[in-house]
Amino acid sequence: MQATTTTSGRLYSLDALRGFDMFWIMGAEEIFHALYKVTGSPFFGVIANELTHPAWNGFHFYDLIFPLFLFIAGVATPYSTGRELEKGKTRADVAWRVVKRGLILVLLGIIANNGLELRPISEIRFGSVLGRIGLAYMFANLIYIYSQKFRTLIIWFCGILIGYWLFMKFTAAPGFAPGDLTMEGNIVSYIDRVLMPGKLYLGIHDPEGIMSTIPAIGTGLLGIMAGMFIKSNPMPDTKKAMWMAATGFVFVALAHVWGLFFPINKNLWTSSFVLNAGGYSLILLALFFYIIDVLGYKKWAFFFKVIGMNSILIYMSDHFINWNYSTDGFFKWLGQLVGNPYNIVVMAICYVLVKWAFLYFMYRKKVFLRV
Repeated sequence: MQATTTTSGRLYSLDALRGFDMFWIMGAEEIFHALYKVTGSPFFGVIANELTHPAWNGFHFYDLIFPLFLFIAGVATPYSTGRELEKGKTRADVAWRVVKRGLILVLLGIIANNGLELRPISEIRFGSVLGRIGLAYMFANLIYIYSQKFRTLIIWFCGILIGYWLFMKFTAAPGFAPGDLTMEGNIVSYIDRVLMPGKLYLGIHDPEGIMSTIPAIGTGLLGIMAGMFIKSNPMPDTKKAMWMAATGFVFVALAHVWGLFFPINKNLWTSSFVLNAGGYSLILLALFFYIIDVLGYKKWAFFFKVIGMNSILIYMSDHFINWNYSTDGFFKWLGQLVGNPYNIVVMAICYVLVKWAFLYFMYRKKVFLRV
């Protein structure tokens, strides 16, 4: 089967991978939680546990969802931001578009957290998933716009991770020993407590705070480098997939070694977390890229592509649409026919399908929420 070109155009695999990523937070995780609740099976127990976040240190599959989305945004950069530069737009014009997109995502994140209502600033949570994506995407893209050299991006990537590690190693919150990485004692959470307005997600810590956004820029840069590699490297696409997968495994190994003295921690977005999540992201990208864009097997991925083409829309929809009400309206009768205890599994599946049907309708109408 003939390989597709990757030097221009849109990567089908990237939309599919984005959809695979969003699939887990649009309700798919509840299917496996329900299966474990109903069956008590150790197999489903392991999967259900992977679809939760560790309390502090550690890494589960569910911790990959957020950084994978940011990584994918980076991979798309050479095909979007890079294409605008190739068409002759000035760096300043492209940079302004990037800044506007980043700030819009920050605003959407605040809306997602707090809704459209007036509140005292003390009751508003400003840190958000979309805000983290917006800021990290923005700064990573600005670095790309004003350098565009692979070697320069590597230097930035390594500098950010090493600098963040040294910063946390030799400092701490007042009253704690240097290098303290507890929620109360680490310097990152302390600075957020001092500088961030409004309320923090965990009271004394916000997983989407100001300081931990800095290493998240490294996640975006890693995605950009992967996109540049796919788009511009002259080697055959099959070898590109192999190199990305191999690099991913190396990153995961390095992350676990580094994690021995700088724990893998999503809440702090530690440098070892960046490597670990980045490694798994590279492996998934290599797999999707090889199967879809190299071998040409696309039909199976259409389900995910429909989700990936409207990822921001489905994320924001949870805050404005009562999907449980819609699911009951269409399929409550099916849950009643199935009966206890498997009705919760069936309804969890129907919940995802109702959302997908909405996205498919939007896809057919060519309505996409772009930022």
